[in-house]
Amino acid sequence: MPIGILGTKLGMTIMFDKRGNQIAVTLVQAGPCTITQIKTKEQDGYNSIQLGYKTATKSKLNKPQLGHLAKTGETSLNFLKEFKNKSNEIIEKNIITVNDFSVNQKIKITGSGKGHGFMGCHKRHNFARGPMTHGSKNHRLPGSIGAGSTPGRVYPGTKMAGNKKSSKTTLLGLEIFFIEPDLNLLVFKGSIPGKKGSLVKITSM
Repeated sequence: MPIGILGTKLGMTIMFDKRGNQIAVTLVQAGPCTITQIKTKEQDGYNSIQLGYKTATKSKLNKPQLGHLAKTGETSLNFLKEFKNKSNEIIEKNIITVNDFSVNQKIKITGSGKGHGFMGCHKRHNFARGPMTHGSKNHRLPGSIGAGSTPGRVYPGTKMAGNKKSSKTTLLGLEIFFIEPDLNLLVFKGSIPGKKGSLVKITSM
């Protein structure tokens, strides 16, 4: 069983199972990924593998990155991610593809969620609104943000309106619904974090 693979989210669509039930699925173009480094407990203190994904122009990489990739015979790879080898599995191959996975296999996916720009405190922090009737004008106001002369300032971290940036999100127990080796496609049941074209990290459970 492979430890993991890197991929690109293509988007969502629908597919049908053997009973004809409609299922929402996410398409991910995964791999092929090159193993660029194998870390061992004796040498590095823990067991893991480092995977490289997608070729990049040499001008986008610095000299330490090019020197690191030259040890594996690769010219340039855009993304490098590390996967913990908790089962101490012996890695015998240099490239990981979708053929190493199986249908109905449970996996863990990590990606960067969508950013939503500037938001008010109600949408950003799920505040409750004020009364809509009886002369109230406090419909979507943030309310008090602190006391008066003591402490005389607004505490850092107070929930207020602001930019809701993208955040790293991990989903556990997602199921592989379909595999298309010719197109390097993994199809997962349900949705996964990230927008179209974003990098996702797929880890076996």
